[in-house]
Amino acid sequence: MKEKIILEGSISVKAAIEGKNRKIFSVFADKNKKDKDIAYILRIAERDGAKICRTDREKISQMTNGSSHGGVCAEVSQRSFVTPEELLNDENPFIILLEGIEDPYNFGDCIRSAYAAGATGLLIPERNWMSADAVVARASAGASERIKTTAAKDFLPIIYAAKQKGVNLVIAERKDAVSLHDTTLKKPLMLAIGGRLRGLSKPIFDAADLRVYIPYNNDFKNSLSASAACSVMSFAVQ
Repeated sequence: MKEKIILEGSISVKAAIEGKNRKIFSVFADKNKKDKDIAYILRIAERDGAKICRTDREKISQMTNGSSHGGVCAEVSQRSFVTPEELLNDENPFIILLEGIEDPYNFGDCIRSAYAAGATGLLIPERNWMSADAVVARASAGASERIKTTAAKDFLPIIYAAKQKGVNLVIAERKDAVSLHDTTLKKPLMLAIGGRLRGLSKPIFDAADLRVYIPYNNDFKNSLSASAACSVMSFAVQ
């Protein structure tokens, strides 16, 4: 039997259906709520073979993590991932590599910013994301369900395959780096963002073609959150 998780909220559920990276088993909607968004979700979910359940709002609250579901949730499969070849198969790739980011809200915020900035793909560590999928989907405003994603144990073969296709690796780093104000980030590229505490691993650091830091306007010694750094760097990519 396939593992199942619950995604909640119309944005996450709609993104999962439209993203087509999961099987949608069932969609549950508040029987007393009628709006265009939920009507659209139910229509496309039923078209794709999902079971539709109109039920009490209390039941939906019991299935989810509180009352912020907005009257809709879905029972879905584990997310499917694309191969490294599919990740790189883009006319002008802009790939985000995320490493060492443990907080699912921060992780989701990174994806949200990167996707809004035009990222074509996401490269993440291979792990069991099932327990955090719903949080990541909500924090990313559904972007995690839409963006082409590869999960890998070892990033280096993918990084070097990307380099052979002219996709250089740029990392957000302060050591031996140039200011973001003094360089131009142009696609195709792979942008690596590390967690605030651990940063990027040494193999990723050593593989970088360019190290870039974000200059501050005040005397501030601490690093930005991964999501803040990802947002600033992603929107600088041309």
